[in-house]
Amino acid sequence: MAADPRSLFPGKHFISAILDALDTKTEMSGLIARRYLMRAGMAGMLIGVFYVANYTVMGAFAQVGGDGELTTIGRLAGALTFGWALVFIYYTRSELLTSNMMIVSIGHYYRRVSLGRSLRLLGMCLGGNFLGGLLVAVLLRFSSILDGVTGDLARLSVEHKLDYVTSLSGAGDLFVRAILCNFLINVAMLMVYNGYVKEDLTKSLVMIVAVALFAYLGFEHSVANTVLFSIAGLDGGLGLGAGEVGLAAANVGIALAGNFVGGGLLIGWYYAYCNDDRKYVASV
Repeated sequence: MAADPRSLFPGKHFISAILDALDTKTEMSGLIARRYLMRAGMAGMLIGVFYVANYTVMGAFAQVGGDGELTTIGRLAGALTFGWALVFIYYTRSELLTSNMMIVSIGHYYRRVSLGRSLRLLGMCLGGNFLGGLLVAVLLRFSSILDGVTGDLARLSVEHKLDYVTSLSGAGDLFVRAILCNFLINVAMLMVYNGYVKEDLTKSLVMIVAVALFAYLGFEHSVANTVLFSIAGLDGGLGLGAGEVGLAAANVGIALAGNFVGGGLLIGWYYAYCNDDRKYVASV
């Protein structure tokens, strides 16, 4: 007696949920593209607000503790604060590029979506994320939120990210950090979509921990970097002048490639293959 395919491919629910989500996203990006861009824009705004909150929390601890243990605790507290960004994005049904990399890769594996429509969806998502982050950057430009220690920490982060692309070894380091970043994000989304995690609280904790880990460990997220560079570009005090725009673009480009490997290939393509029962079902 042949084994039940459902017991051999326990991730089929995950694949089905992802393909259903893909169908919705491709329809939206085609028929109601403006609204899809707005949903992507909201994700960019949330990334921007929570990224600034991360630096603000870190700055508060740094002011109290100087360079001591409180600074390290502040980095952890800031990372946990930023971790909520993915929760807000998920429950507002906003569109984030890095998780869509996994979804599109699974859809492409099962030939549910063409290459052209995949690139359209990802391109529109990236554009919307950028515009949302840019709106936050414009608002911050006319505020005092980034004054003091918060702005100092953001400037140091910008300088650090630009340094990656000044050498081949630095670019390789950036690429690896981007791979691991989106690997963590999409492991979280795998757990959210796979049907085993039912409670909203557990789903939220999974997303918070994944994002907090990448933030604390210094992994690289292409959308977050885009938003940070937009903020720095509009605020001359944050260290991104006209001469550094090319370095910023190179950073984002490498981070995009690494994020796609981490989320699109190591999670999306891998789980699509592992849960592909088509040959097995045809043979039984």
